[in-house]
Order: sequence, then C-alpha cells, then structure tokens
Amino acid sequence: MINIQTYFNPISSNLFSAKNNWEATQIGRLIDSHVNDSFPDLKFSEIALFNVNEFNGSENYASDTECSIRNFFYSYHHDKFPRVSDLGYLKIMSSRKETFEAIQNVCEFLLHNGTIPFIIGGGNDVSYAIYKAYASLDKFISLTSVDSKFDIGLDKDSLSSSSYFGKILADKPNKLFHFTNLAFQSYFVSNFATEMLNAMNFDSLRLGDFRANFSEAEPILRNTDFLSFDISAIQHSFACGNVYSSPNGLNGEESSRIMRYAGLSDKVSAVGLFEYNQDLDIRNQTAYLLAQMIWYFIDGYSVRKNELNPVVKSCIKYTVAFEDGKNEIKFFKSKNSGRWWMGVPFYKEGKRDAQMYYIACSYRDYEIANSGDIPDKWLKTFNKLR
Repeated sequence: MINIQTYFNPISSNLFSAKNNWEATQIGRLIDSHVNDSFPDLKFSEIALFNVNEFNGSENYASDTECSIRNFFYSYHHDKFPRVSDLGYLKIMSSRKETFEAIQNVCEFLLHNGTIPFIIGGGNDVSYAIYKAYASLDKFISLTSVDSKFDIGLDKDSLSSSSYFGKILADKPNKLFHFTNLAFQSYFVSNFATEMLNAMNFDSLRLGDFRANFSEAEPILRNTDFLSFDISAIQHSFACGNVYSSPNGLNGEESSRIMRYAGLSDKVSAVGLFEYNQDLDIRNQTAYLLAQMIWYFIDGYSVRKNELNPVVKSCIKYTVAFEDGKNEIKFFKSKNSGRWWMGVPFYKEGKRDAQMYYIACSYRDYEIANSGDIPDKWLKTFNKLR
C-alpha cells in the first residue's frame, strides 16, 4: 500500500484565508483539501482532483503561480456536493519517466479504491500514464478523447502530446477495448487516419457532425471509462490559455455539456483536462471555463442513476428482426431514466450459450435498425467481441 500523500504538494493556504466568509453551499467550504500538513481522508472520497504540471511532451508549459482554476471553482455553489478531495499538486520527479510512474501509481491507487481521479494537466500525453494505470489493474478500457486532431504520431516518435494515442495502440498486452475521438477538425486530420480508426472498429466524430447530433455524446460517454479532454478542441475565444488553440472548435456551453454527460455516466471512472497554459490565459477566461466544466462534471455525478447496464426487469424490451429472418437486435429502454441500450451476443470460451454484452445507445440507433441497417455501435462491438 502506497503512502499517496508523499506524491503531492499542498495548495496555497492563502486560498483558505476567506474560508470563514464562504457560504455553507460554496465548494471551498465543502471540499476536503490538502492544505499545509492536512491531507484529505480518501477512505470515503468519490472524486479526487489534482494538478499535474508535466509539460515535457507539449509546447505548453507550467506557470510559476498558483492554479487560477481553484479560485473560481471554490467560489461556486452546489447543493448536493459529493465527497470530493483536492489532493493539490503532483510532485514533478527528477525524470519524466519517474513522473509518469507517479501519475500511474496515484491513479492506480485511486481507481482500485473506487475514487475517480480528475487530473488538471499537464500535456495530453499524461493520458498515457492514466491508461497504464488501468492496464496495471488488468482492465480493458474505453477511452474517449475530445480533441481537434488524432494524437497518433509516427512509430519513431517519442511519447508526446501529439503521439500518446499511438503509444497506447502499441502497448503490449493491449488493454484498449474502444476509442472515440469527439469533435476533430477535418483540416487537422488526414483521411488515412480516419479510415485507419474505422478499420480498427474505433469511432471518430467530426466537429460539424458532432454538433449536428450533439445528444449522441450521451451514449458515447455512457460507454466510456476514461475521458481525456484536450482544451485545444475549444475555440480560442473561449479558451485562449493554450498554445494549440484555434479559431474554430467547441464553445463553452458545448464543452460543459460534454462534462455533464461524463458526470452522469456510471461508467466514467477517470477524467483529465489537458494543455491548460495559465501564462497565456487572458483575464483568466480559460480558468473560468475549466472551473465551470469541473462543476458540470460534479453536478452530473451527483445525480448518477446507478445504471451501468440495463436492469432488464425495469426496461421496455424491443426486438428488431431483419429481413433475412436470421438476425435480430435487442434494445432495452429504462422505464426510470429513458436511456437506451443494445445487446450484443458473444460467446465465452468454454460456454455453449451466448452471453449478452450491453452497449449504451440512443433512440436514433433504434430508428436505424428499424430502417433495416445495423447501427455502427452494434457492428463494431460485435466485431471486437468475436
């Protein structure tokens, strides 16, 4: 058992100078924070926030000043605030390898104890260390990346913000079950890259298509274990604190909705917000938005439905049969929440009867099946389970 406190430096005690002035529902009064020698009690913690100022694989860089995000986040109100801890700042080790090992160890500890690690980065390559934490627990994961581009890189590239996903693909034994890239922008991505992801039964949604069917983010995030959010996916006018920011991208409201969907998802067990460069943040506009995005995740988490998979007895069941008379897809709609799932049959080794793997979907997938087509989610999952 590791002593997790040794990995962290506390947040500034100056932030708590106003604690007596905070109202009862303000987060600064409710959160359990690492201040001076007082470290949060993680025994019952549901979410653990911490900063990782590791930027060696990115063109962004760490600021010498206290993270501005907390100033906003701690001032916000929440009436049903869950048990959230603020661990402070992960200590940057003498080598990049040691820092990544520390991130992996901390995330592995938190995941093993059922606590959601929420990382404020740091370069997007920190996602690789979080993936390795799942792998070390022998867990297959579904990773969703909100990013303006695919960070695949080349085989010869070292680990960086632009190649971390390629390193995950190359990891052996591989524990990546599914990958989705949300809101990529076509001029940053080659057709070859999108075709490659599709051939691997992974998903990618171009910004325009995603925006036109935004509610599809909800089932995508219900199928997600780890959400990696590169803030370069957000328009410069909303998030200027980033070397890679672009005129186009998600707006503040869309970014917050994604975070709330992630909070609502009973499957999401790790989150990272990456590439925040405080020194480039004009009037703390980016910090303001990121604090609200964290708030929206926690707000969604506070009303989770405990519906990781459908409770069949509490669902309306629909069976769509195809014209060949041989194939069918079973859909399940929760009577409690209105959420949809599809059942994908598969066979376990040594078992004669088919098992059912449930994937979150939407009413739109049901309509696609009713029109005689097989939904992409179902087909790609079936191919991977074969």
